[in-house]
Amino acid sequence: MFKRIVLFLITNLAVVFILSIILNLLGVGPMLTQQGLDMTSLIIYAAVFGFGGSLISLALSKWTAKRLTGARVITNPANEVEVWLVEVVRRQALKAGIGMPEVGVYDAPDVNAFATGMRRNSALVAVSSGLLRAMNRDEAEAVLAHEVSHVANGDMITLALIQGVVNTFVIVASRVVGYLVDRVVFKTERGHGPGFMITSLVAQMVFGILASIVVCWFSRQREFRADAGSAALAGRDKMVAALEKLRQTAGQPHLPDQMSAFGISGTSDGGFKKLFMTHPPLEERIAALKQGR
Repeated sequence: MFKRIVLFLITNLAVVFILSIILNLLGVGPMLTQQGLDMTSLIIYAAVFGFGGSLISLALSKWTAKRLTGARVITNPANEVEVWLVEVVRRQALKAGIGMPEVGVYDAPDVNAFATGMRRNSALVAVSSGLLRAMNRDEAEAVLAHEVSHVANGDMITLALIQGVVNTFVIVASRVVGYLVDRVVFKTERGHGPGFMITSLVAQMVFGILASIVVCWFSRQREFRADAGSAALAGRDKMVAALEKLRQTAGQPHLPDQMSAFGISGTSDGGFKKLFMTHPPLEERIAALKQGR
């Protein structure tokens, strides 16, 4: 756990450092001047941090995923299972029209798998040792097809772009609200007072929560598409069986929070919490597959 936290902090510090250099190179001035809010500087600042953060994180995603999960990329298969994994992914990637992804295995008790990478032709597909123990080959093949479908659909880059859009909106909207409150409520006439910082911070948290609902909604839709893609690549019955097996193992530990959106298994919360789920309930996914959706 400590290693994961350190890696997460290092990655985020690197992102902030790189984006700060980009802002300096662009010559972006302060957002707040004595005359008021400089919208041009604010929009550039918001776009650089909004899109830059998500795109740099995507560019580092394979490196980060390998270190967060301890995934070992199969370069020279050590046994028959690894030979089978590589050959299944190779066959599915060819059928899906993408370059051969790296194939990895990571040691974890949960039944899970994930795909990540910035480009469709240079991705990583990894499965847990728990999945290999719990699932038969038909079920594991369907899970691999699900992850290959994520890659073929370009889900990683699309999710990063959507995250960039909402990040930019949150940054701009929160600063505008902070500025208006500082001027109208706190009566600050020049520069900015503490009301700007406090209101901006609160507004950013509120807008961030609302924006995450949009991102999570898209994430759930992409799971349905990847399930359908798996049905096309491996067979509908195999994917239904794989989801049924996931349902039987529900409640086991999942991927690290930073990787949860990229795995095949998610939580099964209902009610209001469902708005913040990255994966639809397994029951809904199974029903959609059986109905041919």
